[in-house]
Amino acid sequence: MSSEQIKQSLKLFIVLSRSYRSINENVNKLIQTYGLNPTEFAVLELLYHKGDQPLQQIGGKILLASGSITYVVDKLEQKGFIRRAACPKDRRVTYGQITEAGKAFIEEIFPDHEKQIDSLMSELSEEEKDTAINLLKKLGLSQINRHIN
Repeated sequence: MSSEQIKQSLKLFIVLSRSYRSINENVNKLIQTYGLNPTEFAVLELLYHKGDQPLQQIGGKILLASGSITYVVDKLEQKGFIRRAACPKDRRVTYGQITEAGKAFIEEIFPDHEKQIDSLMSELSEEEKDTAINLLKKLGLSQINRHIN
């Protein structure tokens, strides 16, 4: 591997990291205007789009430490957006379930959320977006079984 290849890889990492941070900061500011923090929004969106989820698995699906899930679920429950539901087949498992109020809330805010994200991505053409999606998937999937020594 040449030093030019290494420099290019480092540059890609830096550009990718800065781009993600910039976009993510804008999305997080938007989410805060809804009265939620990004983690609360992620849990609510997951339950809305994917249906009831075991609380033990939510953290992995939204990339959150499992210890934080209880706190986030408590906050969303206090807001009336989700409820806990016991699994009828296994009492050790508790599901997060979106309430009607939670559904109404996400249905009210999500169209604006989608438009704002589209606006953040508007610098790229449709073709460039497709290319970026494919390249980032390729990069991400290549890391699944890779371990750094």
